[in-house]
Amino acid sequence: MTETYLLPIRTAAILFPVLALLTFVPTAVVLYRRHGIMTRWRVLAVYGGAYYALSAFCMTVVPLPSRAVDVCAKYPTFADPQWTPGTAFADIWKESGHSVTLGALVLHNSAVWQTVFNLFLLLPLGVLARVHFRRGLPATVAAGAACSLFFELTQYTGLWGLYACPYRLFAMDDLLVNTAGAAVGWALAAPLARALPALDTLDDRALVPGRAPFGRRLVALLLDMTGVFLLTGVLTVLAMVLLSPGTAEWAPFVAFLLWYVVEPRRTGATPGKRLLLLRLVRTRDGGRPHPAALTLRGALLVLPQLLLWAVAGLVLSRLPGGPDTVVTVAVRGDTGDTGQAVRDAGLSGSREFLSTLASDPAAGLVLLLVLLGCPALVAACARAVHRHPEGLGPHDVLSGVRNEALPPTRTRAADRDGTRDGRTAAGGGDAHGDGAYGDGGAGDALGDVPDRAGERAAAHAGSGV
Repeated sequence: MTETYLLPIRTAAILFPVLALLTFVPTAVVLYRRHGIMTRWRVLAVYGGAYYALSAFCMTVVPLPSRAVDVCAKYPTFADPQWTPGTAFADIWKESGHSVTLGALVLHNSAVWQTVFNLFLLLPLGVLARVHFRRGLPATVAAGAACSLFFELTQYTGLWGLYACPYRLFAMDDLLVNTAGAAVGWALAAPLARALPALDTLDDRALVPGRAPFGRRLVALLLDMTGVFLLTGVLTVLAMVLLSPGTAEWAPFVAFLLWYVVEPRRTGATPGKRLLLLRLVRTRDGGRPHPAALTLRGALLVLPQLLLWAVAGLVLSRLPGGPDTVVTVAVRGDTGDTGQAVRDAGLSGSREFLSTLASDPAAGLVLLLVLLGCPALVAACARAVHRHPEGLGPHDVLSGVRNEALPPTRTRAADRDGTRDGRTAAGGGDAHGDGAYGDGGAGDALGDVPDRAGERAAAHAGSGV
């Protein structure tokens, strides 16, 4: 019986690190946009809650039947849901062998422990609802009922059609006991909710207006680097297909100018920074940066990365079976089944490429150094930013352009309401000033965020990356 509960926990422990890694960037984007900062307590709450949710789900579906098992024949009684409440009491009496003793009725009664497990399954949800989300009892009961119904439907549908028939029973008692567990958790969390401050309060204490936390800048940089890499690939393919292979050499430079110069000049931020509610301003006065300064900043930031990838591309192009094999077939447009030709060329080229790489360790070492060099450069930049008294990186200092954090979405609604009230009292006018930079320039796509001179002055100690 113990193994029945330990196996789902071990399964969740194996799956969680992979899921946490895959969802880290989206989670960081959501938290930084909403709260402006990721404190250790919020990270603990988010990922602790995620691990609990995964464990609870595994508890309801693991262990999975083998695909070779005919679940319809093995579990025929599970095809019909058990709608009668109170069946658990009959199961307890049956498991006790109709013996009225402590051991038979409680200690050694599997039906009792199954009911206790169902009670504890959603108890942490009630605690999270009261402590983390600050919800009342009705909302907690509704959330518990919804989660329990989801679990029961997952079981009744055979893991949403993965199996032809259900291999676990849909029981009304489980639905009621799970929901009651959430309510019990909410009640037990009362002292904890009174003792702990709200996470929003902790965020407000740690957040300095206008200052961008380093993690927020780093996530924006990661998104920008990924975006430039993808845009370069798209432009390269378009150039080779629509123009000529020789024009593809300009794709990285065009992608760089579009991403780091044209877009920031037009909207005030790169797409990655815009997503993280950051914008680029002049260090000396917080105004709109000149295109030359944006070009210099972007070049200082990405040129070392581009040089590393250029080295990698040079090494790959000189190896037999490299990417040119597939691209040449695609661009040439041979008659016949072009798709099959590309697949055949890719498979053949991959085998030749791996064989050559195995026989030429020097080329493999170069590629490995390139792969290690990119994170090494990011780490060196991070160290420089961390050691600078104003949080600026070398590219910020030399270009005279820095990051400025915009208010998170959690506070923007309140800011807009306050600004609107002030505007009404003053008799109208633009609530957002003359533009996103407040320098009389053209309006900015980020101009829906109030421009606060006091915050900009406090943020003059800028932020790199």
